[in-house]
Amino acid sequence: MNQDYIKPDNWSIIEEGFDVERVKSSESLFSIGNGAMGQRANFEEYYSGPTFQGSYIAGVYYPDKTRVGWWKNGYPEYFAKVLNAPSWIGINVFVNGNPLDLFRCKHVSDFKRELNMKEGWLSRSFEATLPNDMQIRVETKRFLSIDLDEVGAISYNVTPINGDAEITFEPYLDSAITNEDTNWDDKFWETTGVTQDGAMAFIEAHTMKTEFKTCTFMTSEYFLDGQKLDAKEETSHTDRRITFKFTTSVKQNQTFSIHKYGGYTVDRNHEASQLVAAAKATLSKAVSLGFQHLLVQQELAWAKIWDMADITISGDVKAQQGIRFNIMQLNHTYLGKDARLNIGPKGFTGEKYGGSTYWDTEAYCIPFYMATKDQKVARNLLEYRYHHLDRAIENAGKLGFTNGAALYPMVTMNGEECHNEWEITFEEIHRNGAIAFAIFNYYRYTNDYSYIPEKGLEVLIGIARFWQQRATLSTAHNKYVILGVTGPNEYENNVNNNFYTNYIAKWCIDYAIENIKKVAKEFEDDFSRIQDKVNLSPEELEKWKAVAGNMYLPFSEKDNVYLQQDGFLDKELITVADLDKASRPINQKWSWDRILRSPYIKQADTLQGFYFFEDHFTTEELERHFDFYEPFTVHESSLSPCVHSIQAAKLNRMDQAYEFYLRTSRLDLDDYNKEVEEGLHITSMAGTWMSIVEGFGGMRIKDNMLSFEPKIPQQWEGYSFKVNFRNQVVKVKVTQKGAEFKLEKGSELEILANNKKVVLQLED
Repeated sequence: MNQDYIKPDNWSIIEEGFDVERVKSSESLFSIGNGAMGQRANFEEYYSGPTFQGSYIAGVYYPDKTRVGWWKNGYPEYFAKVLNAPSWIGINVFVNGNPLDLFRCKHVSDFKRELNMKEGWLSRSFEATLPNDMQIRVETKRFLSIDLDEVGAISYNVTPINGDAEITFEPYLDSAITNEDTNWDDKFWETTGVTQDGAMAFIEAHTMKTEFKTCTFMTSEYFLDGQKLDAKEETSHTDRRITFKFTTSVKQNQTFSIHKYGGYTVDRNHEASQLVAAAKATLSKAVSLGFQHLLVQQELAWAKIWDMADITISGDVKAQQGIRFNIMQLNHTYLGKDARLNIGPKGFTGEKYGGSTYWDTEAYCIPFYMATKDQKVARNLLEYRYHHLDRAIENAGKLGFTNGAALYPMVTMNGEECHNEWEITFEEIHRNGAIAFAIFNYYRYTNDYSYIPEKGLEVLIGIARFWQQRATLSTAHNKYVILGVTGPNEYENNVNNNFYTNYIAKWCIDYAIENIKKVAKEFEDDFSRIQDKVNLSPEELEKWKAVAGNMYLPFSEKDNVYLQQDGFLDKELITVADLDKASRPINQKWSWDRILRSPYIKQADTLQGFYFFEDHFTTEELERHFDFYEPFTVHESSLSPCVHSIQAAKLNRMDQAYEFYLRTSRLDLDDYNKEVEEGLHITSMAGTWMSIVEGFGGMRIKDNMLSFEPKIPQQWEGYSFKVNFRNQVVKVKVTQKGAEFKLEKGSELEILANNKKVVLQLED
């Protein structure tokens, strides 16, 4: 049974009733962020029950020394950890000397937590009976500013219900924090300064090894029934904590409030010596604007995001709630403002996996950002990989590859591989293909070819060199094979000739050659510059052509399908439908040895190839492969349901497509994989967007034109979405009666609608 406590609502994530068993799950689900920082939905006041405390700063990490049972040559030396940063949200609350702690309260009622997706804020309200029998009502609201992205704001309000009270607020900063995820319990942070300037407080700290320098800051204002108080705060501090304290008398039914402003300045954006000065300026600006004005700005900023990114669904509240939750969390994680950043699989919601960049960015996230923001945002994501090309060449060199061959890391923070499982680090090399495909996909969608001669071609050449060297000529097959790999299905390790890997390797080489010819002919200066750097020879290109032109692709004549890998048919082929439900999820119930010997597929693998290269295969071939592989797929990867939803829609299997859509859109809300307390699945959320736009909406690029073949699940009355295609905005609205297409930005655009040309013009 999946969890089912989030109340259905079109624009909010709502929890009603306090349950200590779901605190950590809710801390994930109600997480907030603004692209520059983020935090789990931890309580502001002290909580002594089970909790996963987490505040995170974009781009800040620690190289935790790799921990393995025994060392293998080529292992990365460290696993980059997303770091729990010094906390600024804390506000201890005392009522007549008793601390407010929901875990210790005699009674908690009317508890409600809301993440308002439309306006971008998190709130909480409840009534509590403290151990001293004092009854209070608490209302809080907080957000991380989109516009002023170094600062967040909290409004915390306490009302005594059954008598007058002395109420104390203790806002504090704390750098004595630890990570949930750590290999050796290393000390990740060094605190270098705890200082105060009037009502402002600062903690300067830097990360160990990586030396990221930060300043965590706060200031507060106090109000009684809305009237600002002239607060004289007491101060106390240790070497890693500073606390302000203010107490006042509050009559029954009066409301005592604190507005707390806090956040981070980092040396990525300021001189290290000026972090405190920058923090003072940021705090001064926040206080001058005030909580309510900042909140209005937040609402306007989110209105702008939703104007382009929103997907509306009528007739199905859970489906509507799911897609908006996914879109919001993607924007919490990455807004495209800083080209040095990328999209981590947990975003700012947890620490599992480490790293900030996986192949998920190229395979799943770029389509979302291309269509819902300016194309420069997607280009920034491509340029992120270009800036790491030298590191990718170094990574390949550590494994014995030469001549500028590039192997991009499976997990990275700075371009260097930092994943420490050998079957992933050494073998899941298909990630190279996703990076090349993203370059192709970006050009196909935006028609901006300039990236390839300026930067992308060097990436394509490095990747092609890797594939040529990684393949070996098999005398048995008289074809080139790729041995000892892990495909997208991580429930098979160290297999030979994974179809997806071999196919994308062949495609990468062909695509690199195609673009070498184009750049040499049309961009002579760029080609000359690139040639001076990479020293391509005709002899090398012939080696590439030999590999690509004679790549082995395992195929079963009996089943008339490409095989996921050479030994797939040697397995005991029992479908998921015949698997004991008590064994699910198998990644939590079975030994790894048993999983590896089973036929069960974690996510789309062969079908991932059919998704990327749909136009290389007929619909009949897709159907045959879908029918063969989906019954063995356990969908225990967050990246699995979206691809299958898109393909089921392509095959007109709308009930199945809808089922997969609901699973991908509510993967975390309903905790399908029973792991949401560890954080959300951010990158797969882009796949949820794709399930609607590419699946039900049927969006493709055909004949260099935007194309739609809309379909609608029977459970929906209608849906709509917008896409920014080549700086022209098209709105698609689909109902049970048909589809409408409207140009909202641009002058004129010819599209394909159900394979018929339609000219859209901007309406007056």
